[in-house]
Amino acid sequence: MAYSVQSKKSEKTYYLHSKDVTLNGGRVQTIYYFAGEARDNVLDELPEGYEVMENSRTGLPMLRKAK
Repeated sequence: MAYSVQSKKSEKTYYLHSKDVTLNGGRVQTIYYFAGEARDNVLDELPEGYEVMENSRTGLPMLRKAK
């Protein structure tokens, strides 16, 4: 089951995805993002050490390191 969160502002459901990207120096880094539909690289759970917050202006969910 894909990890999802519902926006309090727009009531829309967003699904958490991850992607490995290669930076200019050759280092590979994993990025996390939310999308409106579940695709191939959807995650089943929240990564350890992260929490979901919602942008108060746009209502879009974002990940941040847990405090």
